[in-house]
This record gives sequence, structure tokens and C-alpha cells, in this order.
Amino acid sequence: MEDLNRGIPCVENGYLSGHVELLISSYKILTGEELVDTALTKEEAAKELFYSTHIILSHNTFSDPLLNYVNKAGLALFELDWEKMLRTPSRLTAESIEQQARQKLLDEVSANGFIDDYSGVRISSTRRRFEIEKATVWNLVDQFNIFHGQAAIFSDWTHLD
Repeated sequence: MEDLNRGIPCVENGYLSGHVELLISSYKILTGEELVDTALTKEEAAKELFYSTHIILSHNTFSDPLLNYVNKAGLALFELDWEKMLRTPSRLTAESIEQQARQKLLDEVSANGFIDDYSGVRISSTRRRFEIEKATVWNLVDQFNIFHGQAAIFSDWTHLD
């Protein structure tokens, strides 16, 4: 797996196309749908996802999973910079009271591969609350069906405060 510690997605690192390729291929395998135009090169697809208006994020497989990818719109919504994002446990994107529901969601995704109708309250790094709706959450699996974490995409959200 590509080392995501090389910095924020940019031209020099191909917009982290190795990791984005995992996001794209897992999404296609599990949902049957495309995240981006299949005619794009790996780097073009990675750039398109990074600059998408949809929020796209993923976390790794640690016992307390860390965020390992958030696109530009997601960095703004969660009020993170790239370096802070790489040190953020994904559970901290939910308030304490919401963490049990979040874990139930992730367990359901682990069992079923994906869900495409998730709604819930999340928080930014500055504790600003927002509700997401109609999110798709999926397992990140490679061509050998090896689990690499989980990812989410959504475009419907509303600030609550």
C-alpha cells in the first residue's frame, strides 16, 4: 500500500493515486458503480476525487483506525489539515454519544461489504456538528480480497450549529 505520509495529494505524488485506486476499485467491486469516469488515467482519477465536491474519506485497519485519506472538501468540512488528518482516529469524527452507533455502522459494513443509506451526526476537529445523509460506506479490499480499511462518500450534509 502506498505510503500516505508523503503529503497532501498533489501533482508530485500523483494525488495519491495508489490509495485512490483502492478506493475506486473497492467501490466498484462492492457497489457495482463507478466513482469516476473509467476513461481517466489513475492520476486524473485521483485528482478528480481529491477536488470532488463530494466528501470522500477513509481509515486504515489499526485497532483504533486512523484517517488515512480525506479529499479537499472533506478536509474543509472536518476542519483538518493533511498532517492533522493523518493523526486523527476516525472515531473522533463522531461525538462520544454517537460512537456506539458509528461502531454498529462499521460492523454492518464489515459484514455486508457496504451500505448506501447511512445518516448520522458527525463533528469537525473544532467540534462543529453536522448531519450527513445518504452516505455510502464501504470496505476497502484489494484484488486478493485483503481488507485495508473502510471508506465513505457523501454529498448531503447540514451544519447543526
